[in-house]
Amino acid sequence: MSDVPAPSALSKLKIDRGAAAPVKKKSSLMPWLLAAGVAAAAGAYFLAPRTTEVKTTSVVFSTPSQQYVQLTASGYVVAQRRAAVASKAAGRLVELNVREGSKVKTGDLLARLDASDIRAAMLGAEAAIHQAEANVKQAQVQLINARAETARTRGLEAQGFVSPQLVETTVSKNKAAFAQVSAAEAALAQTQAQLKVQKVNLDYTEIRAPFDGVVLVKNANVGDMITPMSSAAGAQGAVVTMADMSTLEVEADVSEGNLSKTKTGQPVEITLDALPAVRFRGHVAGIVPTVDRAKATVMTKIKFDELDTRILPEMSAKVSFLSQGITAADQQPVLAVANNAVVTLDGKSVVYRIKSVDGKDIVEEVVIKAGRKLGDLREVSGDIKSGDKLVTDPAGHVKNGAKVSISAS
Repeated sequence: MSDVPAPSALSKLKIDRGAAAPVKKKSSLMPWLLAAGVAAAAGAYFLAPRTTEVKTTSVVFSTPSQQYVQLTASGYVVAQRRAAVASKAAGRLVELNVREGSKVKTGDLLARLDASDIRAAMLGAEAAIHQAEANVKQAQVQLINARAETARTRGLEAQGFVSPQLVETTVSKNKAAFAQVSAAEAALAQTQAQLKVQKVNLDYTEIRAPFDGVVLVKNANVGDMITPMSSAAGAQGAVVTMADMSTLEVEADVSEGNLSKTKTGQPVEITLDALPAVRFRGHVAGIVPTVDRAKATVMTKIKFDELDTRILPEMSAKVSFLSQGITAADQQPVLAVANNAVVTLDGKSVVYRIKSVDGKDIVEEVVIKAGRKLGDLREVSGDIKSGDKLVTDPAGHVKNGAKVSISAS
């Protein structure tokens, strides 16, 4: 046997590194992947649609008459014929025939005061008249007798049967009788005058309408003491306050600096706070020739061209002074947009409306028909409605379908 030992089993498992073939090192792909991702992101950024910040305006209703407005002023509706109706007599109110809103005609009995004392005085005056009339008749009979006696005495004197002294005495009696008749007639006239005074006093207790109108305020009630020019507690002066509704006008204060823009006869448009949807035509009826020093304003009287039963005294009013007259058509509201919201594209008038899609604001191009200018607005018609939001000054930076954000300023 040989002396060289047999290789063990473990030695067979040993790797011979010297005999192994060299392994080629693989190159890394990570830098290329990162570069590709950056390029894709940059492309998406530059190619994606941008969000443009825009300013907006709204579609509104406007009236063509507004383009002629030179200045505006505020005021109130006032009845030019208005009266606090009272009595010249003093007394207790026993009858009241009207209430607030009652329509009355000239001479209608509104109220009546207690006139029992006046009626009693009238009865006394009538009795005095009867007595005075009897005295006149008696004096007239005495005058007739005196005249007859005078004539008879003169006849006897002509025949020489009586003395001249007797004739003179008879003539004196005749003159006295005549004087008594005159005195009796004067007394009758005086008593008749007293009766007229009492009748006038009775008329004072009947309070009648001084003109056609409507009762605005009931100042007193049955049982109240009515005392003209009274400041006594519990006493009333006027019984009712009434106004002639055909004399309603607007009294508007115009700034002293704008007075040159107003003139008598100038057309105006009137709006009332109580009737905001109605516009009334009118004209300047007059300008009060004085300035309120405290407010630096001048009062103008505005007359309605046509009165409406809905117009009431003391309504607040806004008056627009116009440069020219207007028609009923000029007062009809029309759709209008700001002038700078309309652009011309391929010969067509276009506006850019903002609509919300999936929570985002998108621009929609809408073709419209542009009409007349209304000051800073323009009349339009088409597929738009009041309240729609439009982009202002859209030319050059806004396109159909673009995403936008609304500017806060």
